[in-house]
Amino acid sequence: FAGSGSDAADWGVEQLMQELGQVKPTRARFVERKDIAIVSAPLESSGTLLYTAPDRLEKHTLAPRAESLILDRDRLTLENKASNQRRTFALRDYPEIGAFVESMRSTLAGDLATLSRYYQVALDGPRSRWRLTLKPSEPAIQRVVSEIRIAGSGNVISSIEITETSGDRSVMTITRENP
Repeated sequence: FAGSGSDAADWGVEQLMQELGQVKPTRARFVERKDIAIVSAPLESSGTLLYTAPDRLEKHTLAPRAESLILDRDRLTLENKASNQRRTFALRDYPEIGAFVESMRSTLAGDLATLSRYYQVALDGPRSRWRLTLKPSEPAIQRVVSEIRIAGSGNVISSIEITETSGDRSVMTITRENP
């Protein structure tokens, strides 16, 4: 791609998406903190994330209990290791979940066209410390999610913050293992 993207004049959402789209397989650790109104203390979980371009995303929670969420193309599989339960859903049957999933998958894939179909997209900050703000444009998502903020540096995502209309909030801090 043209230039390093370090010059402010060359930096924008298109350049960010181009850089993110060049990342193929990625493995990272995560810590997620959820502030939920009906719970007095934040809930915390941790585990690993695996992304294989363009459409496979795995979230393996190791603590406080082992469970997995695997997105493979248009199918979402939830696995609870403790109870040995596994459920698979077709995203087309749950459009609001599909649109939410696209916030993550399209960002990772650098797919601005798909991301823009579901969200108003705004980028703030320089290449070395950017923040992508996604505001839902789909009514089904607007009822649940107020906004999603994804932060990073270059082609590395470091955090994902989701604010729900209920006031609940989750922040996932991500540490990439294979830079």
